[in-house]
Amino acid sequence: MNAVRHVEVPSTLRSVKRRLPRSLKQAARSAVREYGVRTAGRRVLPDFLVIGVKRGGTTSVWNWLVRHPHVAPMFPATQQIKSPHFFDINYAEGLDWYRSHFPTRAALVRTWRRTGFRPLTGEASPYYVFHPLVAERVAAVMPKVKLIVTLRHPVDRAYSNYWERRGSHAETLPTFEAAIEAEEGRLAGEAERIAADPHYYSPHHDSHSYLARGRYLEHLSPWRRIFGDDQLLVLPFEAITRDTNRAYRRIQEFLGLPVVDPPALPHHNKLPVPPMKKATREYLVAYYRLWNEALNAELGLDVDWDR
Repeated sequence: MNAVRHVEVPSTLRSVKRRLPRSLKQAARSAVREYGVRTAGRRVLPDFLVIGVKRGGTTSVWNWLVRHPHVAPMFPATQQIKSPHFFDINYAEGLDWYRSHFPTRAALVRTWRRTGFRPLTGEASPYYVFHPLVAERVAAVMPKVKLIVTLRHPVDRAYSNYWERRGSHAETLPTFEAAIEAEEGRLAGEAERIAADPHYYSPHHDSHSYLARGRYLEHLSPWRRIFGDDQLLVLPFEAITRDTNRAYRRIQEFLGLPVVDPPALPHHNKLPVPPMKKATREYLVAYYRLWNEALNAELGLDVDWDR
């Protein structure tokens, strides 16, 4: 299953591309990817990954970074790719296919000579932090990669995730309450199937894991064990929205980038949704309380998601 997804950034180029025949666009994408694979040996691997969480600010962080003057976009730049979803969904495509999505060493060297700074490159998939095999897969390929994760209030994250899936027609259950009630049955055995068959893709695990994805410490533990905290930057979503300049500075300093002001960007992926039922919110706040306390204690965070 090839699940390459793109960053939806309004632009003249994107408007022109949308008017092109679908067959022409598919042929062009195939030709570009084939060229990328043929030149994979001359291409770099990412310096950083934005690994999650879903509906937690991943796209905002990516859009900041891809506009930094010293961050090179993925290849080809005209496709505005956010992630090839290699480590989670397209692992069977192989490492050359993955490399085909990144710039050549020669292109980075040319920019380095012109600007005096070797550009960084990376990608962002919010499924990475949750997928049970990704941490080990990444470590086998890029043991020194820098990792960024944003954590949002788990109740708000779950609710937003449900409505996003409804909007994309990946969710058919008519209410959030029905979806979280069905979650345990939908996810039963799916992580084990993924672990047993590296080529297996679970729509339920990817699309219907509303509550499970909010147990952040559970999913961060393998990343911390394999990579260590020095390679992992954890940012609460609320800190990003409260003080954008400070959050962006922390990201740049973590990656070793020259610090610049954040670009002015429209709010992407914002969904107008009805208010959550009070009883549902109270239930979920209690559901996550111990997880949140353990997260604060383990990572030294100071987030109050019980309010």
